[in-house]
Amino acid sequence: MAAEIINRVANSKLKTFDLEEIYPDGQRVLFDIKDWLFEEIILKEKDFRQFVKDHDWSRYKHSFVAVTCSADAIVPSWAYMLIAAEITPFANKVVIGNLELLETVIFQELLNFVDLRDFTGCPVIIKGCAEKPIPYSAYAFLIAKLQPLAKSILFGEACSSVPLYKAKK
Repeated sequence: MAAEIINRVANSKLKTFDLEEIYPDGQRVLFDIKDWLFEEIILKEKDFRQFVKDHDWSRYKHSFVAVTCSADAIVPSWAYMLIAAEITPFANKVVIGNLELLETVIFQELLNFVDLRDFTGCPVIIKGCAEKPIPYSAYAFLIAKLQPLAKSILFGEACSSVPLYKAKK
């Protein structure tokens, strides 16, 4: 007679937090203004403002946009602000920077609204192996929010996790 296999993970108080579950849908767009610069190095205000005026900003509806300039050019701050002012009515989020900064800002804002009370006094495992582009900073934000609540924090999967934090008794 074989002994019954008991799933200790399923029977434990271990709770899992998967950042992919809060990952918002929407296209990520890197909006590069270098093509709107004269010879990709100089911003001519009149031409730049015309490009901004003629551009179809509605195509960024429900997108997450990072505005950048990949050319080695001096771009005045107002140029980025002008673009942000045009994209903001359509996009879910606009940042000045790269796509990694965009994801960082998205997760920082999302985690400010996540209710973590259910994790109080429990061992928590932060799920690893994400298929979506979760920035490392999102894990740091999550740990900062969980640490005051959780009994312990681990990273990975229940079968092979790495301990990160254990509350003092």
